Amino acid sequence: MIIAIMMAFVAAQVQAQVTVKGSKFSDNWSLTLKGGAVSPFQGYSFWPHARGIWGVELRKQVTSVLGLGVEGEWTVNTSSWNEAYSVWAPHSKNIFDHQLVGAFGTINFANWFMGYKGVPRTIDVEGVLGAGWWHAYKTVENGVKLPDENSWYTKAGLNINFNLGESKAWTIALKPAVVWYMGAGAKQNTTAFNANRAMVEMEAGLTYHFANSNGEHYMTLCDKQYTQADIDALNAEINALRARKPETKVVEKVVEKVVEKPVNVEKVVDNSSKSLETNVFFAQGKSVVTAAQMPNVERVATFLKNNPGSTVVIRGYASPEGSREINERLANARANVVRDLLVNKYKIAAKRIDAAGLGVGDMFSEPDWNRVSVCTINVGK
Repeated sequence: MIIAIMMAFVAAQVQAQVTVKGSKFSDNWSLTLKGGAVSPFQGYSFWPHARGIWGVELRKQVTSVLGLGVEGEWTVNTSSWNEAYSVWAPHSKNIFDHQLVGAFGTINFANWFMGYKGVPRTIDVEGVLGAGWWHAYKTVENGVKLPDENSWYTKAGLNINFNLGESKAWTIALKPAVVWYMGAGAKQNTTAFNANRAMVEMEAGLTYHFANSNGEHYMTLCDKQYTQADIDALNAEINALRARKPETKVVEKVVEKVVEKPVNVEKVVDNSSKSLETNVFFAQGKSVVTAAQMPNVERVATFLKNNPGSTVVIRGYASPEGSREINERLANARANVVRDLLVNKYKIAAKRIDAAGLGVGDMFSEPDWNRVSVCTINVGK
């Protein structure tokens, strides 16, 4: 337990160096179904004496490094360990003869030592420490109903995770672990953390990560990171504005000069070879046009409606963060979402629109400005 607390403290300190978007309590939850085999750690061959085990986990990822959860596991009595008092206590004739219900913590070693980049890695490794309630179901032996046994257990193991797909909503994991029976037993001369009191679990798990308020199934990084110097400078600016005295403005009466015969000047503009350009910006990792950016799309639609001979070229871009695969997908999605709005919302003919993604952009010195769709209108007659 002391080791678990120390690991959680270290993980929290490391996480302070990684800035992720703020999340709600309802974010970063996952549900795992798992199953496999369990056998005594020592004194027995594994497979001949293995029995089935299955369970469920409910977990909250507190930071990109630290996770907390609860679990329930049940052993299926498919083998007999024969001793009158084995590591699991007397053999039971029930189908489910033991249950383990407890809490656990996880430390993501990949994110701890190599940093979190805003998207889970395809493969990562976690350490697991846990403890909880141990219950053994007993049956009638020699005409006597044996009392059920209640004690507690501790666990240490690994999760070898394979995070699947672009959305990383699913994870398949290999979950080896060692479980120690902590109660009193026939072998009173053994310590609690003794191989004679331990079992080896070999399980596989399937995890679903529920969608978060950020639209993803995982934590994303903040678009901006501010240092204490930035905050101090902003506070100084606010205090300076508060200290300023109100300015006195002199209002002068302006006498308008009336022109009896205004001169009409007609300006002829040749638009045959001109082009216009406007930008639609996006949040990190997103391809959704926000309400603040809709006027830019509407500006393009209005011009195209008023100038039937005009066409538009839309090119989507991404900022350098993330993998090449994700950036190419985002760039295409950002170009296509603007095209779809022009076609579906503003009824612009699809043949007048050329939309495509070009991956990572470098038009702007600010990286986050390159999360953009550039709309270039070719002005027709």
